[in-house]
Amino acid sequence: MAKFDRLTRTAAPAATIFIRLMVGAVFLSEGIQKFLNPGGVGAGRFAKIGLPVPEFFGPFVGGFEILCGALVLLGAWTRLAVLPLLTIMAVAVVTTKVPILLADGFWAMAHAARTDYAMIMGCLFLLMSGAGPWSVDRRTSPPSESVGRGVSRAS
Repeated sequence: MAKFDRLTRTAAPAATIFIRLMVGAVFLSEGIQKFLNPGGVGAGRFAKIGLPVPEFFGPFVGGFEILCGALVLLGAWTRLAVLPLLTIMAVAVVTTKVPILLADGFWAMAHAARTDYAMIMGCLFLLMSGAGPWSVDRRTSPPSESVGRGVSRAS
């Protein structure tokens, strides 16, 4: 149990809530859209970029985006929740941004990848720092190292 406690322990500042809101809301929204518009952003998009079994992976990825996005918003198991999101982003970059890089060059790819970059950096920040004081993780983690930087458990 001590290893699991280390995953939820956080001494991140209160401002971490803004990173959680950004990352969680974007992934939750994108996951919902994969079900509302499967032809445009779900299975249809996956088929267009050449992913195998798009009718399976569209809803599968959408489900993970909804679940993990909601967990990030709540600050629950945040470090674990960002791992699948980072995997989703890695696949997105390889399948959609690398072809742009090869066809149109660096600046076209950099422009197209700006949201991907922001989501990757946000996920990496949360992976390294944890969810912050206003989170389920903080409420459920042991009091030892989770309280720090002038933030009390009651925050």
